[in-house]
Amino acid sequence: MSAAADNERAGLALLTPTEMGRADQLTIDAGTPGIELMERAGSLVADAVRRKEPSGGRVLILCGPGNNGGDGFVAARLLKSAGYEIDVWLLGQPDRLAGDARLAFEAMGTEDVLAEDADIEMELNRCTVVVDALFGAGLDRPLKGQALGVVEKVNAAKCPVVSVDLPSGINGASGKVMGAAIKAQETVTFFRLKPGHLLAPGRFHCGPVVCGQIGIPAAVLTEISPKAFWNAPALWQDCWRGPRPGGHKYDRGHAVVFSGGMTTTGAARLAAGAALRAGAGLVTVGSPPNAVLAHAAHLTAVMLQSVDGADGISAMLSDPRLNAALIGPGFGVGEACRAATEAILNAGCASVLDADALTSFENEPDQLFRAIDDASDEVVLTPHAGEFARLFPDLASMDKLAAARCAADRSQAVIVLKGADTVIAAPGGVAALNDNAPPWLATAGSGDVLAGIVTGLLAQALPAFEAASMGVWLHGAAGAAAGPGLIAEDLCPALRKVIGDLVDKS
Repeated sequence: MSAAADNERAGLALLTPTEMGRADQLTIDAGTPGIELMERAGSLVADAVRRKEPSGGRVLILCGPGNNGGDGFVAARLLKSAGYEIDVWLLGQPDRLAGDARLAFEAMGTEDVLAEDADIEMELNRCTVVVDALFGAGLDRPLKGQALGVVEKVNAAKCPVVSVDLPSGINGASGKVMGAAIKAQETVTFFRLKPGHLLAPGRFHCGPVVCGQIGIPAAVLTEISPKAFWNAPALWQDCWRGPRPGGHKYDRGHAVVFSGGMTTTGAARLAAGAALRAGAGLVTVGSPPNAVLAHAAHLTAVMLQSVDGADGISAMLSDPRLNAALIGPGFGVGEACRAATEAILNAGCASVLDADALTSFENEPDQLFRAIDDASDEVVLTPHAGEFARLFPDLASMDKLAAARCAADRSQAVIVLKGADTVIAAPGGVAALNDNAPPWLATAGSGDVLAGIVTGLLAQALPAFEAASMGVWLHGAAGAAAGPGLIAEDLCPALRKVIGDLVDKS
């Protein structure tokens, strides 16, 4: 990977609250006073309020007892000097403030501080903007008591809210709601996004997220070594190349999609078409004999071969030119699918296991994981939440990022845990969080298209993590391009422009 690509990838790093605290401390240890970081953070919050209410207004700033509250104190001072009317409400007593938060409070002064027992509902009715500086990304226990009551009153008031770092009540590492959480219209965070900005339900509490720089050098990431990233082209584009001048279709691999019986052939065709559109040089549907005519009536650029059972799959994949395979969409659940899946894993090609190939192992997941461990090439599993729970029942209650990482380590496969906040995780903990999927993608056949895209990228020799991450991003971008009312058949045509835009920008 080039130095420029390394820098771009570092820009996509997502920091847990613990990692963000370390970034702060490394910067302070290198000579930047903490109060300077707080001043810059508070200035960014004040800028957000000014953008929302440029003509002035009354701002209620809710401050917690930690550094998040300190950012709020700085914003209060700056907004007042800019002509805004300011009310500051502090959770807890001022004499409990410490460190940089106390310095910021003293610089602000007490003139605009409301009594702790002030009527918050009345204040909410008087203001035009609320600044939520109660708790940042580090909240790790449910809100209760006075804090819970304030959050509920803010949400009931429907007043525009600018949250500092992360809406109060959202866990920055998992995106979980800790009892209750602010519904913000905008969130201002610092240095790098946190997983909670992208993971549901936290993402749906944030509104647009502005990430501002406050003087923390990117070099601290070398020491922190984050393993979670926002899924965007800079994460994987350096691994992908379009067709080269003078090249030919065999340079770009030959993908195979294995189909089920005659009444369930559509899923395999959707996946095969997606693999071809994603850039595989050749794609073949491996069909049981009783479904060949059904496929032949529909396929054109995608080729077709009759394949009878697991022995037929092994024979077909003995051709080393067939370098990526997909099984699952419409294949059927049961012993035949388990045998076919194991034949693919034994064949020495990269593989994607989706849908029925996952459910078929719900009672024998260790059998699948042993077969993956014995495979000589990389494997991608693409479960939705239900399929994930069948294969990994003890992980399903964990937060999504942690669950995907544990599943990747257990299975030794790249996991694509699908949803509005799809998580892609590789063995060892590296993960990508995706946020570009529109809700219209929740439609029949959409997952088959995704599995086909990833298979087509594996055929082009992308590493499995990058192929899965790129495939998820392309799928979301194609959904956005196809627009409201899309059906799965709309995604492949939409991919053409999405890939064209990537080529233009590379």
